[in-house]
Amino acid sequence: MVREIMRDIIFLSQPSAPATPEDIGVADGLLETLIAHKDGCVGMAANMIGVARRIIAFDNDGEYLVLFNPEILKKSGPYETEEGCLSLDGTRKTKRREVH
Repeated sequence: MVREIMRDIIFLSQPSAPATPEDIGVADGLLETLIAHKDGCVGMAANMIGVARRIIAFDNDGEYLVLFNPEILKKSGPYETEEGCLSLDGTRKTKRREVH
C-alpha cells in the first residue's frame, strides 16, 4: 500500500531501530511508495513513511531494491552536491561520499 510521506522534522531526526523479519510489510509499503513517486524520487528510508526502522528502498539502474539494516562498508572522498527529499521542501547543498 502506498503510504503518506512523513514531514515531521522531529520524527525524521530520531534514530531508527534495527529492522526484523516482521518488518516485511513495512518494506513492501516503502517500495510501493517509492514506485508511486518514481518521477521525483530514487530512494527512500522507512522513516519517510513514518516507521523508524532501518530499511531503505532505491532504484538501482531500473531495478528496485530493498535493504534491511544496510551498512556502508567502503567509501571514498567527499563531493558537494544538491539534493531534495520528499519529506522536506526544496533542495539543499550537502556533502556526500562515493559509496563502493
